[in-house]
Amino acid sequence: MHKNSGTTTLRVRPRVWLGLSVFVAYLAAFYAIWVVNGIDYARVGESEETLLRWYVAPLAGGLVVLLIVISIFGWWRPTLRETRRLPRGAAVVPAIMAAAAILNLVFGEFSRVTTTMWILLLVGSVLVGFNEEVAARGQLFVALRSRFGEVGVWFFSTTLFALLHLPNFFFGIGSLAFLQVLIQFGLGSVYYLAFRSTGSLVPAMVLHGLWDFSTFSSSLPYAGLAAPFIGIAGVVVAVVLLAKERHG
Repeated sequence: MHKNSGTTTLRVRPRVWLGLSVFVAYLAAFYAIWVVNGIDYARVGESEETLLRWYVAPLAGGLVVLLIVISIFGWWRPTLRETRRLPRGAAVVPAIMAAAAILNLVFGEFSRVTTTMWILLLVGSVLVGFNEEVAARGQLFVALRSRFGEVGVWFFSTTLFALLHLPNFFFGIGSLAFLQVLIQFGLGSVYYLAFRSTGSLVPAMVLHGLWDFSTFSSSLPYAGLAAPFIGIAGVVVAVVLLAKERHG
């Protein structure tokens, strides 16, 4: 048994390689289902069938991996809760991102979306928010903090989150995957701020799911156009606040 922060008893002592193993295991399950189902990333939101096979199914497979492994480790409490909070002002950028997603839902174009597609989009968005925040932030924080300071925790977790989108190069979007990685580093920084400013991973999950729900459902890319600017703001605020935290 290992006690973290004096209060939480963990079955398995946190190690960086364990967090990376969980991350890789999640990706292996997710991408294996993508390959089996013949993914074309650019067409994920095209129909009921594509949403089920390429959005919900791989996320469901990844969910099983996370539930089993993190339960075995006993890491759920520190994965979902944050005791080292940033100032509440850090939540401003996540709030702007949420507003952009909501505006995208208000002014987007949804004529092609059927009732079943809405249901699949909702289920998939809940799963993507939970899965990716747990795999690339929550449990990685537990592991990375066993070796790195908070700047390293932010940088490495956010980099890994961005890189999990790189295989999209092989799944239908080609060199645009490199741009996606850069943008996701910025958005990952916003999710980081949401987690650390609230003390809970749930707001980051909700924001992440809301963002994907709004972008996959609408054929007009309003939110997508705002993503680079939101991401830049997220990185800048994270760097400034972490520098102040480290100095303090």
